[in-house]
Amino acid sequence: MKNMRQGTHIITLDNGYHIWTHTEGQGDIKLLCLHGGPGGNHEYWENFGEELADLGVEVTMYDQLGSFYSDQPDYSDPKIAEKYLTYNYYLEELEELRQKLNYDNFYLIGQSWGGALAMMYALKYGQHLKGLIISSMVDNIDEYLEHINALREKTLTPEAVAYMKECEAKNDLDNARYQGYVDVLNREYVDRKQPMAIRHLIPTMATPVYNAFQGNNEFVVTGKLKEWDIRDRMKDITMPTLLTFGEHETMPLKSAKRMARDIPHARLETTPYGGHHHMIDNAPVYFAHLKRFLSDVENGTFND
Repeated sequence: MKNMRQGTHIITLDNGYHIWTHTEGQGDIKLLCLHGGPGGNHEYWENFGEELADLGVEVTMYDQLGSFYSDQPDYSDPKIAEKYLTYNYYLEELEELRQKLNYDNFYLIGQSWGGALAMMYALKYGQHLKGLIISSMVDNIDEYLEHINALREKTLTPEAVAYMKECEAKNDLDNARYQGYVDVLNREYVDRKQPMAIRHLIPTMATPVYNAFQGNNEFVVTGKLKEWDIRDRMKDITMPTLLTFGEHETMPLKSAKRMARDIPHARLETTPYGGHHHMIDNAPVYFAHLKRFLSDVENGTFND
């Protein structure tokens, strides 16, 4: 059955919550996009339909529960937080959306936290996937922490690093000087291009979701993600897989190279001058890699 959805649709989940979805582009290739954060939003996918139009790709993006245009549960209620702020909730939400979108034999792309979700999906529901794209996410948090601490020490003065560690030790993370250093690191390794198009007059991050999984910022992990480690399961991801990373980002390329060896049918592409959001920082290279991957899988010419 051909999926004819175009534009914005609100999907009601079986739990009663509403999820904002948006579809751009038309064609037989279906691409479903998972944003990062956790608690970020769909915005860096907005031009994917346009960029991939010549391949005939239908691109669907959505805001995960708690994020931006989708429903915002009252996470201050411990019962709601316990039920919905879990890996398993977001994984099953994705599978329910897939069914309601009527997608099968489709491509799944996940950015950052969305990449973690995409890996979990490939391991549990891989029979529905034609291809997997893991964008800027590694299979464990320990190597990430080692990498971002090294970046911090390389980028900031010893005094600044000591001050950040002191603030982290006493959980004083909201003060202006500390956040100023976070801003410096974000400009260097996360949003290098600082595009006007995704700036807002108010913050759009779903902080209860972000805090529960990540913590205060990208350079500390105090939430549930500190337990993230599926290194031993990479060998079980069997569909064609593209690993795409910025060459100047928060995620360690050392880990990406190992993942490319561990996943049976994987290709690693890196984007020069790209930070964590390398689809914006260096779009021409990012999209060239993505289009080559999609074309190769479609044509049966993808090989390790």
